[in-house]
Amino acid sequence: MTEIHSTAIVEDGAVIGDGVVIGPYSIVGPNVTLADGVILEAHVAVAGHTSIGSGTHIFPFASIGHKPQDLKYAGEVTYLQIGANNQIREHVTMNPGTVGGGGLTKVGDNCLFMMGSHVGHDCLVGNNAILANNATLAGHVELDDFVILGGLSAVRQWSRIGTGAIVGGMTGVEFDVIPFGSVIGDRARLAGLNLIGLKRKGFPREQIHALRAAYRALFESDEGTLRSRAEAVAAESADQPLVKTVTDFILEKDDRRFCTPRSED
Repeated sequence: MTEIHSTAIVEDGAVIGDGVVIGPYSIVGPNVTLADGVILEAHVAVAGHTSIGSGTHIFPFASIGHKPQDLKYAGEVTYLQIGANNQIREHVTMNPGTVGGGGLTKVGDNCLFMMGSHVGHDCLVGNNAILANNATLAGHVELDDFVILGGLSAVRQWSRIGTGAIVGGMTGVEFDVIPFGSVIGDRARLAGLNLIGLKRKGFPREQIHALRAAYRALFESDEGTLRSRAEAVAAESADQPLVKTVTDFILEKDDRRFCTPRSED
């Protein structure tokens, strides 16, 4: 049964699913859709053209869907789409897209956004991501599935972080992070592979060994460019799915810079 506290404000036009709970002093705007089983604790503000998937739980003082922090934004209709079964903790902020960025900010399913984390305009966040306390995404950032951002980390606009990567606490990410990579530092440097994450997800030992060999070929060699090394590794390891994930990420676009073990690459 849907429960709306007497002090909450749900504006006309909002679409409220079955079993939704809206706590004291929360505000739901007229263009918001809350799917079945969404929980808004006290003092949650949801605005804009925002949809929130089933089972997502939002904690006090979160600000969801208010206009993007972009001075070029002039009130255009843009969207924020949040998937199912997410936990969005206290003081989290998520902004909708902008016209210049495609008009959509999208968050997948089963993510955890800890206190004070921020998802900027036009970000694309995959499934099962974790943003620790005060981790922040600037505009246009892409996070693939199973990414973990440590506390107080920050990702620069237009950066990509590949699946299964982990970013250390207080790390500033300026360039793309390869899938399964581990980056640390004031300005992020690649510190190896997220081997613990790979093992926890049950990847076969032989696939992990192949990925480690590929990592050495990509980042412990001075021959050629990173792109040329990725092309060689891709040709040699076409039957290795983890390696292919990494080389596809590197080769997908030819105008990218990557976090590497050395600042000059």
